[in-house]
Amino acid sequence: MFGMQSETNTVDHAEVSKFEAMANEWWDPHGKFKPLHMLNPCRLDYITTQIAGEFGRDLNAPLPFAGLRLLDIGCGGGLLSEPMARLGADVVGADAAERNIPVAQVHAERSGLDIDYRNTTAEALADQGEQFDVILNMEVVEHVADPLGYLTACRILLKQGGLHICSTINRNPKSYAMAIFGAEVVMRWLPKGTHDWSKFITPDELYDLLQQARLKPVDRKGFVFNPISWSWRISDRDLSVNYVTASVSPQA
Repeated sequence: MFGMQSETNTVDHAEVSKFEAMANEWWDPHGKFKPLHMLNPCRLDYITTQIAGEFGRDLNAPLPFAGLRLLDIGCGGGLLSEPMARLGADVVGADAAERNIPVAQVHAERSGLDIDYRNTTAEALADQGEQFDVILNMEVVEHVADPLGYLTACRILLKQGGLHICSTINRNPKSYAMAIFGAEVVMRWLPKGTHDWSKFITPDELYDLLQQARLKPVDRKGFVFNPISWSWRISDRDLSVNYVTASVSPQA
C-alpha cells in the first residue's frame, strides 16, 4: 500500500481556512485558543500515561520517550508537539493549514527544540511510507471530510503495536450547549462557526470507526470542565462532551 496514491482526500478546506485565520494566536493563552491552553495539562496527563503504559516507560526518567517516533497530526502551533519533544520523542508535527507551520517552527526554534514540522496530511504521509510508534490525533477528526478515510490513513502510519490517541467532542444537546453555544457565543473563547455540531462524533461511533479502520480500541476517558474551579479533569465515566480514546495497531 505504501507508495500508492490515496484513494480519498479527507481534508475539508473550509475547516482548514478557519484555523489558518487564527494561526498567529496559537501561543496566546488568552487568545482564540484559550480553551486548548486550559485543556492541555489534562490532555498531556492522559497522553503521557498511555504512552508510558504501552511502551513500558518511566515518566520519572530524564527523557522517557527517547527512541519513540511520534506524529502530532493536526499539530496547529505545536501545543502538544513541544512537550512530547521535551520528553525525548522524535516528533513530526503535521498540519493541513499552511499558516500554522511557520508559527510552530518559530516557537520551537525559540524554545530550543528540534521538531520536524510539515504542511501535509495523513494521507500524504501514508503515501510516503512514513511510520510512527505513536500518533496524537487530538481534536481533528471532527474537522475532516471523511472520518473513516482519515482514521484509516492514521492506522497505515502506525507501526505494528503502535499507539493511536484520538480526542474529539460528543454529539448531544449538552455538547451543543457547552462546546458551541457556551464556548463560541457566551464565553467567546472561539470564533462563531469554529465547530459544526453535526460533525461531532459519539464515543460509540468513534469506536466503530476505529474498528473499521482496523485499529483496536483499548481505552476511553472523558475530559470534564469544572466551571467552579475553572479547571479540567479526566473522568472514567463522563464522556458527555469532550472525550479521548486510545487504540493500538494489532500485531501481525
